[in-house]
Amino acid sequence: MADEGEQQLTGELTISAEIWLVCERCGGRIRPTGSPGRCLCGGLYHVEFPRPAVLSTALFEQRLGSWQPLDRSGVWRYRELLPPLPIDRIITRPEGNTNLYHHPRLAEWTGCPDLLLKHEGENPTGSFKDRGMTVAISHARALDARAVACASTGNTAASVAAYAALAGLPSIVFLPSGKIATGKLSQAIAYGARIVQIAGEFDAAMQLVQEASSALGLYLLNSVNPFRLEGQKAIVFELLHQLGWEPPDWIILPGGNLGNTAAFGAAVMQLRAWGLLDRLPRLGVIQAAGAAPFYAAFRSGFRDFRPVMAETVATAIRIGNPVSYERARRAIEFTDGVVEAVTDDEILEAKAQVDRCGIGCEPASAAAVAGVRKLVARGIIRPGERVVAVLTGHVLKDPDAILQYHLSEEQRPLANRPVTIEPTLVALRGALEHAL
Repeated sequence: MADEGEQQLTGELTISAEIWLVCERCGGRIRPTGSPGRCLCGGLYHVEFPRPAVLSTALFEQRLGSWQPLDRSGVWRYRELLPPLPIDRIITRPEGNTNLYHHPRLAEWTGCPDLLLKHEGENPTGSFKDRGMTVAISHARALDARAVACASTGNTAASVAAYAALAGLPSIVFLPSGKIATGKLSQAIAYGARIVQIAGEFDAAMQLVQEASSALGLYLLNSVNPFRLEGQKAIVFELLHQLGWEPPDWIILPGGNLGNTAAFGAAVMQLRAWGLLDRLPRLGVIQAAGAAPFYAAFRSGFRDFRPVMAETVATAIRIGNPVSYERARRAIEFTDGVVEAVTDDEILEAKAQVDRCGIGCEPASAAAVAGVRKLVARGIIRPGERVVAVLTGHVLKDPDAILQYHLSEEQRPLANRPVTIEPTLVALRGALEHAL
């Protein structure tokens, strides 16, 4: 089965003969010798490669503390679980190595005593996107791609621009005009990407970049590219490693384009099939109420899926027609997972709670924490269960949202408005009366 979006590039001989792309809809198989797009049947591909002869969790443990570039990466440390790309073509900063946090304030606020936060905002460009980007960019280099491209609500653009610059490749990013947080747009500009702003929503930008990748021979770096999802699987590999390979009861994550949902599902399926995981964690996907087509489909028993016109303060998940819907659906079904929606007010309140703990995150990340609170209140997350909520982006990704919350005229319990005083000790004492 040929691929309508695939561009044959020049690096075929550098790609292992063990790697195949398999369409999840029709089962068609192709070699990954071009920029992966959709199959002619409209389905998406996943990457297939054999289980290595030698594989144990002890191998990953041995690499901790190593100064070898691949061992330092929280992605390539688990390279036996990833497609076997040429070592000399791998681009890594390194990414990953993100921390797990527990804070009693958040445990109390969510009603979940055993809540851990996996902070993917600690990646090089400040979001989880770097994990997928290191694998996809490395595949692009192995193919001698001439340029790379993506559509983005911000975080993908920042990551594409950074990793393309590191690899010495031109990058083009397609953005919905006026819909990108300042912190993310400035990163893409700083790293040298060519910025193309689209008069429309993200979904229009996504449609155009897929057409452009085919017509102009650009290597596509959105999550339609299965190598992106291969790297994002490492979030699960690493958090399980941090927990001594004892899975939590739940992994809760924000849902926008649903690439992470698909990747997390693929990760646990792979670990289970390869004998590294005895018990499956349940996945909980949290969408913003104003951008919740996956939640609506879940509520219908996945009998009905309808794209929506997305609108939410959480710009990273402001997506109305998620590319990875089918893959994400399988992940939820395989793990007996759930999908929930939270309002913008709930997101901003959760963000203020996370920020006030000194951890910090962007609004989309806070959707996961708001979702934990809601699932606990509904009795879906039960007492005594261990929960890992994934924070997908750094607090500085969306500074406008911070100011919007804290400087609003609305009465908000955690609002932290700056004060202006005369330069006198008397005025200072008055200003600090309730602060100390």
